[in-house]
Amino acid sequence: MGLKIAVVGGGSTYTPELVQGFATREDRLPVDELVLFDIDAERLGVVAGLAGRMLARAGWDGRLVQTGRREQAIDGADFVVVQLRVGGQAMRLVDETLPLEFGCVGQETTGPGGFAKALRTVPVVLELATETVRRGAPGAWFVDFTNPVGIITQALLDRGHRAIGLCNSAIGFQRRFAAQLEVAPERVELEHVGLNHLTWERAVKVDGVDRLPELLERHGPRLARDLGLPLELLQALGVVPSTYLRYYYATAEVLDEQRRSPSRAQQVAEIERGLLELYRDPGLDTKPELLERRGGAFYSEAAAALIATLHAGTGDVQVVDVRNDGALPGLPDDAVVEVPARIDADGAHPLPLDPLAPELLGLVQQAKAYERLAVEAAVTGDRTVALKALLANPLVREYRVAAPLLDALLQASRPYLPRFFAG
Repeated sequence: MGLKIAVVGGGSTYTPELVQGFATREDRLPVDELVLFDIDAERLGVVAGLAGRMLARAGWDGRLVQTGRREQAIDGADFVVVQLRVGGQAMRLVDETLPLEFGCVGQETTGPGGFAKALRTVPVVLELATETVRRGAPGAWFVDFTNPVGIITQALLDRGHRAIGLCNSAIGFQRRFAAQLEVAPERVELEHVGLNHLTWERAVKVDGVDRLPELLERHGPRLARDLGLPLELLQALGVVPSTYLRYYYATAEVLDEQRRSPSRAQQVAEIERGLLELYRDPGLDTKPELLERRGGAFYSEAAAALIATLHAGTGDVQVVDVRNDGALPGLPDDAVVEVPARIDADGAHPLPLDPLAPELLGLVQQAKAYERLAVEAAVTGDRTVALKALLANPLVREYRVAAPLLDALLQASRPYLPRFFAG
């Protein structure tokens, strides 16, 4: 019997990536019905049009549905995939620019911008998860791709939802390292450790042999240049940081660049306008090249592979956001971490890992404290907890910054934060 998959945020320009991934995995993921749900009917129609043409080209014989009704999307769904953006690109622009006025990095998933996004997003996603328990198929999986993935997954698992989080960072590194080592990607196994958007590649194993020292020796200069970090830092740490670690390791440099350059939100908004124009072409039935500039490389492969493995229960090892459960020493069992896990029909089971080095563990512990406070603030609307979250955030910390910054962030997102402005 086939499956029903509901995509919340189906009008996203990422959706063709996701559709492509589903269409190429029919052997392990027999989808009878794919429902795209979005509150923006015009945008949904454009994206669903391309999705339908792509599925027809692939010879897919399932049923594609587009709807603006959440109930219709979730009813009987075996998987509910969430890829939404509360407030759209307009609020992303605020998240990336408002913190600069307070001397803080402006970024949509980390720092104070990521905090604002979490406040807007966590309540919406929790409501969707509760609806999935009520309306979805028995044992339905709730799969979150919405940023900040780590914070949202923490909120979901804290409340006992059958949920899992996924980011494309690890698969991006896997494909890059495979190309540099001239091996097939499936032969590369990463020791990807930390929290979402706060991770390091601590080993790069090919057929069980760690090739990370070789990568740093042969390709270190290129890796450092692409990450915007000194080669000496990578050599001292002995790991490859994620791109998001630059916000922590080179804060002043990033701030200077952000003050002098257009925000990523402005660039993405322009790319999205171009993509939607391309999607409107009735002759287009393949993913356009412009989508690569949108970001989210290998998104479809990671997403579809995860859902296919959850369904088929094949026990593949994938990097996901999951409860720690003792895998990473130095963090509580219930802390959500981003690590390799064995995936089967019962969910994700994190693989045991060696302890983090002190210079990594300290940052992870502080960031996890911030994430927990961010979840509590988002759920309760408590301003004192929100202030504590910013004080714990490694990219804020100072009270004289955090207090006025919090007021500004809340006011900017006011239409989306009823808990903070009740009464």
